[in-house]
Amino acid sequence: MRSDRIKKGFERAPHRSLLRATGLNDGDFEKPFIGIANSHIDIIPGHYYLQEYGRIAKDEIRKAGGVPFEFNTIGVDDGIAMGHEGMKYSLPSRELIADSIETVMNAHQLDALVCIPNCDKIVPGMLMGALRVNVPTVFVSGGPMKAGHLHDGTPIDLNTAFEAVGKRAQGQLTDAELYEIECQACPSGGSCSGMFTANSMNVLCEAMGVALPGNGTVLALTPEREALVRRAARRAVEIAADERFKLRNIANRDAIHNAMVVDMAMGGSSNTVLHMLAISREAGAPLSLRDIEEIAGKVSHIAKIAPSLATVHMEDIHRAGGVPAVLREAARRGGIVREGALTVTGETVGERIRDARTADPELIRPLENAYSPVGGLAVLFGNLAIEGAVVKTAGIQPSMRRFTGAAICFDSQDEAIAGIMGGKVKPGHFVVIRYEGPKGGPGMQEMLSPTSLIMGMGLGESVALVTDGRFSGATRGACVGHVSPEAAEGGVIGLVQDGDRITIDVEARALTVDVSDAELARRRAGFRPKRRDPGSSWLRRYAHLVTNAANGAVLRSTDL
Repeated sequence: MRSDRIKKGFERAPHRSLLRATGLNDGDFEKPFIGIANSHIDIIPGHYYLQEYGRIAKDEIRKAGGVPFEFNTIGVDDGIAMGHEGMKYSLPSRELIADSIETVMNAHQLDALVCIPNCDKIVPGMLMGALRVNVPTVFVSGGPMKAGHLHDGTPIDLNTAFEAVGKRAQGQLTDAELYEIECQACPSGGSCSGMFTANSMNVLCEAMGVALPGNGTVLALTPEREALVRRAARRAVEIAADERFKLRNIANRDAIHNAMVVDMAMGGSSNTVLHMLAISREAGAPLSLRDIEEIAGKVSHIAKIAPSLATVHMEDIHRAGGVPAVLREAARRGGIVREGALTVTGETVGERIRDARTADPELIRPLENAYSPVGGLAVLFGNLAIEGAVVKTAGIQPSMRRFTGAAICFDSQDEAIAGIMGGKVKPGHFVVIRYEGPKGGPGMQEMLSPTSLIMGMGLGESVALVTDGRFSGATRGACVGHVSPEAAEGGVIGLVQDGDRITIDVEARALTVDVSDAELARRRAGFRPKRRDPGSSWLRRYAHLVTNAANGAVLRSTDL
């Protein structure tokens, strides 16, 4: 076993002495050492209860004949960090999480790993770190939150609360109505109830086979979720000494392909593109934006979940058959699902989905009644996004799939929020928010506040938005993010001026600004990208090392 390096031989007597101080005895040195990476943190609704799941996992590992060692990673709640400088730390936290997993696992030479994430950057950060370590690994998330409900039974969620702010600003909601939404939108622990970033990534873990069936859809704080934690912990012990289940053998090129198939079929968060680019690089099977767009063109969009369809949440998808049913239906198109891919349970994807059934064809539609013959995410190219940009097509109204508007430019999210709230944004505008990319922000803030204001103020079918930043999974509307190159590295988005005509054409996969090459060259001659000092040594280092969104916003290492 890998852990023999810290526990076998006379020269390891000091090591064993330290391990005995933690409660180990002679018999434990013959057992596999299992790491439990827990992301328990009190301030995140999807994580405050994970300490108990860690206890459950440790108990099951001991029963199964292993020795558990639990450690923690940090976490950022994007919803709480949203709309102020705290959001600059969200995407960078992914790198800290990955580094912490690698550090603990390799410093102590543990044999296998159970990862207990749930929200936002924590899932991809754990995946990235675990792929570097490459030991048998099982993921089990904390599970999705229940949907909230108003007094009349209307289902609501966190996105409802964000959009309600815009409605309140317009006088369309009373303080009492806003307060009810505030109190009911997030009724319990769990990752926010729609197909936002957290649930998208937990669904993708299941599709990749690194998690057990149900990982993406079984509700948090239920007996079913607790049973899933127990099974995941036992499985980690079972595979600890089996090299077939090293993580890179599971999360390989086929698994990453299957993850993107499910992402397109369910219209996941646009953040998944950013994270899967980074994860694929750690897996040694790098994706490009053009690879993702090729997959999107072959996958039908068959399930809509909030925010794309406000009445449907993760609990509904679970009742309808969950991820296995989505994969099975997507596979009917032929040749699109890599059914021979191995999963952490030992079965192939084909075997896992063989008996899956769709219980509600309105929630998981048959291919013949798909929302679209192509995926719910799209990659756009054009002179405004030479290296690419990403849009969640699942959340765009039909009338906005092709839209031309006059640019109104803001050089930060704060400026944009003030401009929208102040009435500067009018029907027919194409809002440009720049210097919010990985380098320019720094940290690539999510733009849920401005996009929710646009929707809440009734501008969703007359205003589009483009940014080199990114969006929350809760964002809907004609909102294009991840524009690369970003403004801070000299991208064309930094050259756009108020009044320029910008066009998004979803069917043509195009994002263009109606300015000639000669005029762009003239503007570039006098252009110097803005630089802002984040006032943080960590964020300065991040800005110095980070790549743009088209490359996954990963940190460059010294050998690159």
